[in-house]
Amino acid sequence: MLKQKTLKDSFSLSGKGLHTGLDLTVTFNPAPDNHGYKIQRIDVEGQPTIDAVADNVTETTRGTVLSKNGVKVSTVEHGMAALYALGIDNCLIQVNGPEFPILDGSAQYYAQEIERVGTEEQNAVKDFYIIKSKIEFRDEKTGSSIIVLPDENFSLNVLVSYDSTIIPNQFATLEDMSKFRDEVAGSRTFVFVREIEPLLQAGLIKGGDLDNAIVIYEREMSQEDFDKLADVMGVPHMDAKQLGYINHKPLVWANECARHKLLDVIGDLALIGKPIKGRIIATRPGHTINNKFARQMRKEIRLHDIQAPTYDCNREPVMDVNRIRELLPHRYPFQLVDKVIEIGANYIVGVKNITANEPFFQGHFPQEPVMPGVLQVEAMAQVGGLLVLNSVDEPERYSTYFMKIDGVKFRQKVVPGDTLIFRVELLAPIRRGISTMKGYAFVGEKVVCEAEFMAQIVKNK
Repeated sequence: MLKQKTLKDSFSLSGKGLHTGLDLTVTFNPAPDNHGYKIQRIDVEGQPTIDAVADNVTETTRGTVLSKNGVKVSTVEHGMAALYALGIDNCLIQVNGPEFPILDGSAQYYAQEIERVGTEEQNAVKDFYIIKSKIEFRDEKTGSSIIVLPDENFSLNVLVSYDSTIIPNQFATLEDMSKFRDEVAGSRTFVFVREIEPLLQAGLIKGGDLDNAIVIYEREMSQEDFDKLADVMGVPHMDAKQLGYINHKPLVWANECARHKLLDVIGDLALIGKPIKGRIIATRPGHTINNKFARQMRKEIRLHDIQAPTYDCNREPVMDVNRIRELLPHRYPFQLVDKVIEIGANYIVGVKNITANEPFFQGHFPQEPVMPGVLQVEAMAQVGGLLVLNSVDEPERYSTYFMKIDGVKFRQKVVPGDTLIFRVELLAPIRRGISTMKGYAFVGEKVVCEAEFMAQIVKNK
C-alpha cells in the first residue's frame, strides 16, 4: 500500500508574475500527513492560508485563481501540476505576492527542484479515489469535454482544436506520471496575437513576454497594427505577412501547445484534493471546464467517500477457506469468512457469499430472509481477527476475542444472493495484544454496515 509523500526540504523560485509583472518568490515546504496543498500569502497581514482545492477557485481567465476572504493567489496551475505528477501529497506553499512567478511559462523548474530536494515517505496511507464508472462533463457552448474512465493508474489524453491554420488540431498523451518531467513539464504556455490586446486591456499579462510564452501569429493584420503590437510587447518589428510562431526559443515539441494543455489539466485536477486512479480524456480543455470538472469530482468523492474494495473473482485469494480454518477456531455454521482477497500492513479485505442455505435464514425472517446484523458484525470481526493473526508468528497458536464494539450502523439489508465484502483496518498499532479496528461491509458499491471494535489477541494453544 502506497504511503503519502512530502518534500524532504524546502525550495524557492523567483521571477515576475505573468499578469501582475511583480517580482515574486514562491517557496515550497514539507508538510505533515493529511495536510494536502495549502498556499500562504506571507505578504498579507496575518499571513492567511488558502486551501488549494477546486471549491476555492474564483477566476479562470488565462489562469487558475484561488481566493479566500478576499485574499487571492493566481497562476498556481504549473506548480500544482508538478506536485501532483511527482506524487507529492502534502505541501505548504508560501508566496510573497498575488500570484506564482511564471518563470519560463512551463513547470520544468518546479519539477527540477522537487527532484533535487527529493521526497519523503510519510506514515499516512495515500488515499486514492478509484474511478469505477465513466464520469463526464461537457460544455455544449464551447464543445469542450472532460471524461474520466476506469484505469489502473492516472493517465491523460488531451485533444486541442483551434480555428487556426498554425495550430488546427493537436493531440498529447501521458501514460505514466514518471515521464512527466521529460515529456510534459517543459511545455510552455501560449497565446494568440489576436488575444494580446484584449488581455492587456483587461489588466492581464503585464509580465508576459517571449521568454515566458509562445506567441502564435495566425491571422494577418496590417503592418501598422502589427508594429504597434510589437511595441507593446517590447519586441522588434516583424513582417506582418509572415505567419507562424513568435518565440525566442524554438518549440520543444511539434505538439508543445497540446502538451501544455495537458499540463494545465493536471494542475487544475490537482485541486480535487485526492489523487485519482483513472484515465482522463480532455477535448478542448481550458481552466474553466477543468475547474468545473474538478468541482464535480469533489462532489462525487463526497458522495462515495468510503469506496468499496475492488473484487475480481478471477484472482486467486490471499487466503482460501482452508487456510482461514487453520487460523480461526470457528466452524460451521459460524465460520463467516469465505476468503481473503487482499491484506496489507494495517488493513484486510475479506469476502462472505450469502446463500439461501445459510442456517440462520431458517428462523430469521424465513419468509423474507435477512442476514442478522449481529452476524454481519461477527463476520467483520472474524476478518479483523485474520488481520491481527497475520501480524504474529505461529498464528495458529493464538485466538482473538471481542472486548468492545462502538459506532455500529446498519444501512441496508443483506439478503441471499449478496456478496459481502469487508474492509477492516487498524486504527492504531497493536499494543500489548490489544487492537482497535474500523470495519466496513459492502454489497456492490454500497456500505451496508460499519463498526469500530476492540479485540484482544491471546496465545492459548
